Amino acid sequence: MVEIPYPLTTQRLVLRRFSTADLDAYYDYQRLPETARYLYGEARSYAQCMARIARYVEEPFCAPGHWATFAVELQGQPGLIGEMALKWNEGGKPEGPQPQRFGEIGWTMAPTAQGKGYATEAARAVLELALDQLDFYRVEARLDARNAASAGICERLGMQREGVLRNNMYLKGEWTSEAVYAVVRS
Repeated sequence: MVEIPYPLTTQRLVLRRFSTADLDAYYDYQRLPETARYLYGEARSYAQCMARIARYVEEPFCAPGHWATFAVELQGQPGLIGEMALKWNEGGKPEGPQPQRFGEIGWTMAPTAQGKGYATEAARAVLELALDQLDFYRVEARLDARNAASAGICERLGMQREGVLRNNMYLKGEWTSEAVYAVVRS
């Protein structure tokens, strides 16, 4: 099993394990159409948010297909402002004395926390954890190609834009393109 050293701290943030106490704050921004605009699904119901929080609280991080999801809050100001996720993907190099994992990173921030650099700061902490402590060799971000804010985060993290998969998904009544950014441990 890979051990996630909760909490991660940055200059302004604490990235901790989710708890059931986060449900109302999580629902407050997950229910908004503007939050779901560039996500794969629609805005979430209260019941859907309950199920996701339960999964975040209980899911282990010990094999491909698992997610480590972090609740993001301001240091000294408890209260959920967003989430960061690290997915352990299939692939990589599992054999040998030092595995080399392949993963994906993603984020969602509450509207009140957007545009303040919190997502970049939190993503940097999770990316450093993945590459420097958890033996990830490659971490990518996949995002709606129209999402300029997330593309900017990827670029600030030093991720390379590897390409755009043109009209590869039909979401919310329209064809959308997916941009792929990645960083490889040097």
